[in-house]
Formats: sequence, C-alpha cells, structure tokens
Amino acid sequence: MGTTLNTDKRPIGIFDSGVGGLSVLKELVKLMPKENYIFVADQTNVPYGEKSKKELGRLTLKICDFLVSKNSKIIVVACNTATCNVIDILRAKVKIPLVGTVPAVKPAAISSRSGVIGILSTPSTSKSRGLKKLIETHANNTKVINIGCSDLEDTVETGNLSSPKITQLLSKYTESMRIAGADVVVLGCTHYPFLKPQIKRVLRSNAKLVDSGRAIAKHTKNLLQQMGALFVSRAKTTSRTCVDFYTTGNPSHFSRVASSLLKSPVRAKRISL
Repeated sequence: MGTTLNTDKRPIGIFDSGVGGLSVLKELVKLMPKENYIFVADQTNVPYGEKSKKELGRLTLKICDFLVSKNSKIIVVACNTATCNVIDILRAKVKIPLVGTVPAVKPAAISSRSGVIGILSTPSTSKSRGLKKLIETHANNTKVINIGCSDLEDTVETGNLSSPKITQLLSKYTESMRIAGADVVVLGCTHYPFLKPQIKRVLRSNAKLVDSGRAIAKHTKNLLQQMGALFVSRAKTTSRTCVDFYTTGNPSHFSRVASSLLKSPVRAKRISL
C-alpha cells in the first residue's frame, strides 16, 4: 500500500510583528515546499518586544482571527515574544492548532561545553515567565546570560543589516557573553537569524548560534501529519510554493525588505485589523 494522498491545500498561517517571522517561513517552505502559506506582519505595532501582555493578547488575537477567516489549517506564531507571553491566551480562544516559537534553551544547554550560554531576545521575552520556565527546566546546571535587546528588532525592520547601529547594539548586548566565555548563543527573536554574520563578528569567538526555525518546521509538519492535513502528492513535478504576504504597515516597504531577506521577489498587500 502506498502513502495515502491528501489534497488538503488549505494554507498554513504564520505571523510575527514584522519581517522576523520570515526566518521561520524559510524553514517551513524548505521542509514543506508544496504547502500554501499566508504570512502576516503586524508592522503597525512593531516592535512587540516592548509591549504589555494585555496589548500583545489583543493584537495577536486579531491576527489569528484574520488567519482563521482565510481558512488556515494551522497557525505558526513565528514570534518568541508573543509565544512566551500570550500563547496560552491564544490557545484558549483560537479554534485551530497553534505552533509557538520559544528560544532554543534546551539544545543550547545540551550542546554547551563551557557550561555558559547566552540568550539574546526582546526585552519582553527576556523578562517573561515562559523564558524563566525554560531556563529552570532545561538549563538549571548552566550559567545563563539573559539579555533583552532594546531597538534591535526595530533596526532589523529597516532592512539595512550592515548599518553601524546594528554593530553598536550587538557589541553592547554580547559584551557580557564574550567576557563570560559563552560557547552557545540562543537567538531568541525570529528577527535575529538574519543577523548571524554580524553576531558572529562581534562575538569574536567560535560560539555556536542556535535558533528555533528548523525545529518549528519539523513540529508543524508532525502536527499536520497527525491531523491528516499534510498535503501529499505522488506528482513528480515540484509545484511552486504559494505564499500570500500581508502587512498592517507599508506594503512597499515590507515587500522591499522581505525581498532582500528572502532573496526572492515579494509583493505584499496591506490589511487593517
């Protein structure tokens, strides 16, 4: 008996405060290239990392409602800040499965040889109960340098990844990690994987950088298989991935930055939520 064909082409919904979630989208498309996707960037309200839990809940519920209205079969919360602060609120109110994004503390602690790891995230994520629980559960025998990075998320949104400001911010935020000899650094914001070369440069070491993108893609695929909603085809030709992009901000700006980050043409539509 061959694999049962499943023609469920409902989209996978993904959202973030801005372009950071594109780092997760890349991993999802790489693993599931025949699926359809809807990506929402809430750029009117970026950065999420400096908002209250109440405000985050209100904003993200509106996005989830939009993705549900677009017939999404699953929603990926491609934002560490939203996941660490309001994922329980979303799961209680959204009627389709959600996949969260949390800093990769467990693999970082396991792979560290020096016993010192760093975590770079937004101010909100760094102070969240969700991250505190991750550290207590998976890194209780590890020295953890937990840094909340003001302005870094916003600076990535400009698309100018070679700006002197990014280098200045990264030098400041990684200083204590360099001094302590952290050999693994967790990128606890989905914007930060786009800064890997710059982070490597300022660390001035062979420290390993870890993020959650690949693990999120694998988990999403496994959930879709369990739901019987993973698109399966015996067709030998690879169908082109279809992604609909939306932003609550300026679609021209988002399209320019996203095209640069994904190295592929992006045309976004504006939505009001």
